[in-house]
Amino acid sequence: MFFVAVELLRHPELIGKPVVVGGDGSRGVVAAASYEARRFGVFSAMPSARAKRLCPNAIFLPGDMDNYVEISAQVFDIFRDYTPHVEGISLDEAFLDLTGALRLFGEAKSVAQSIRSRVQEEIGLVCSVGIGSSKFIAKLASKRAKPIADEHGVRPGFGVVEVKPGAELEFIHPLPVKALWGVGPATLEKLERIGIRKVSDLAVAEINALKHSIGEAHAEHLVQLANGIDPSPVVSMRETKSIGHEETFSRDIHEVAELRTHLVRLADAVAKRCRDDQMAPRTVTLKVKFSDFHTITRSHTEPTPVLSAQAMLHAIDPLLKSLDLSRGVRLIGISTRNFDEHEPQLSLFDEGVHATDVAALDEVWAPATRAIDDIRSRFGDKAIRPASTLRSGRRPGASKWGPNDGMNDE
Repeated sequence: MFFVAVELLRHPELIGKPVVVGGDGSRGVVAAASYEARRFGVFSAMPSARAKRLCPNAIFLPGDMDNYVEISAQVFDIFRDYTPHVEGISLDEAFLDLTGALRLFGEAKSVAQSIRSRVQEEIGLVCSVGIGSSKFIAKLASKRAKPIADEHGVRPGFGVVEVKPGAELEFIHPLPVKALWGVGPATLEKLERIGIRKVSDLAVAEINALKHSIGEAHAEHLVQLANGIDPSPVVSMRETKSIGHEETFSRDIHEVAELRTHLVRLADAVAKRCRDDQMAPRTVTLKVKFSDFHTITRSHTEPTPVLSAQAMLHAIDPLLKSLDLSRGVRLIGISTRNFDEHEPQLSLFDEGVHATDVAALDEVWAPATRAIDDIRSRFGDKAIRPASTLRSGRRPGASKWGPNDGMNDE
């Protein structure tokens, strides 16, 4: 819903209408849906073709991930005004440990209402807050706080829901067992097969039968949750595992040259994100999904960080040329990992490190890369971009959830 809410800031005329952010084509995927669209059964990760069948009047918007990241950062800045202990689990969701902030800001419910007010007044978004003695309870409480969309319409939610200490079991036991973390469709089917449908059923289940059905570790974890036990702490710093972009095409691509045109766009986006986040990757990975959905990845690791789009392309060019594209490619992506701990520098090589072709490209392109970053910081990302993106007007990574069928991929 966050992506939709951000879009409605720019398109207030769409408020109250079934809005979907995602790819509008036959290969598109729903990234987010407004509550008006959810009434018809439209949810994230659903194929766009199915969403259109369920909600023919849905209004599709392509999405703007750069804007979502920017707005998310503003929201998280508000969170950090109340506590440094903020664990972001997505752009629109975070856990806050308020243990040390209550003496300064008052009781938890007052803090939650203050956060909601500031997010709405300063950014224009409405958020829901759950309060509990653990992350698990707070997560379920936040769901209870959200608006309700059903056949009768969209009804406002509570906004803030607090589960006070000692009331955890009373709150969770009436819930369906699928409400628990880790209960997906496969686990749910196994639990229902042995008569477990509510959280209360799981709390008193015979542990050996449960272990036989879903495995020992999973059974013990779910029984703990069913009894309101979640010892996991709020982790305010999370190590970045990878930074990447990928695109799905409206038609299969069979030519290396055409794929490389798209890789130019993706490499530009990935390299920029790495520099913006002060991350210095040494491994670049190429991801290719073929028309039959078979997916492969190929990686290249350098002894020194890879910081420019040109160096990333040089690293993956041999990987791309080694592939058999006769089946046709429906998706391609670039990601980076294996980050160095030091701040990335587009300057001279480290003493004693052999200057590889990739590193040499970084060095050659360093002045141009700094100039490009400066132009974008002053005039916006659209001010300058790879020439191969100019004909279509597409930005790097623009087709994250699939392109429109009528979109020219060039």
